[in-house]
Amino acid sequence: MKLEGSCHCGAVHFSVQSAHPYPYQLCYCSICRKTQGGSGAAINLSGASDTLQVRGRKNLAVYRALVKNPEEKRARRSTGQRNFCKTCGSALWLYDPTWPELVHPFASAIDSDLPTPPRRTHLMLDFKPDWVETHARPGDTRFARYPKLSIAEWHEKHGLAGKERKIAG
Repeated sequence: MKLEGSCHCGAVHFSVQSAHPYPYQLCYCSICRKTQGGSGAAINLSGASDTLQVRGRKNLAVYRALVKNPEEKRARRSTGQRNFCKTCGSALWLYDPTWPELVHPFASAIDSDLPTPPRRTHLMLDFKPDWVETHARPGDTRFARYPKLSIAEWHEKHGLAGKERKIAG
C-alpha cells in the first residue's frame, strides 16, 4: 500500500510503500509522548526505506533521543533518527540504520486512509505516567516494554499480511 504523508504546515510531503499499514501499536514511552505531544502514539507503520520519496527535504530535521532505562546507569543515544519538520515540528518518520531496509512513518503524519486494526498493542507501559489512560479494548495486548512479535509477524498472525487495501495515487 502506498502511504502518503505530510507535516502540518505543508513544508514536507512524503510517500512510502508499506506491506504493514495497520496502526496497531500505541507506545507510552516518554520519547513518543513528548516528541508527538500525546499520551500514546501509533508508531508501528513500516515501509520499505528504498521507496521513501520526500518533497521539502530541506525542511527536515532529525532528533536522536537519549534513552535512559531505570536499570541502566547511563543514558545512551538512540540509533533511531526521528525525522520532523523544522518549521512546524510535526513528527514524520523514524529511520534506524540497525534495520536499513525499513522506515517507520508515524501514523499521525499519514494522510492516506489507513485500515483499522482488529486489535491494538499497548507497549512501553513501564513508562506510562499515571494520568494516561490506556483505553484497552477486549483482545488488546499489553506489554511492559516491547512485544516479541515484529510488525511483520503481527500482520501475519492476524491474517493481514498482503491484504492491505490499494489506495489510488
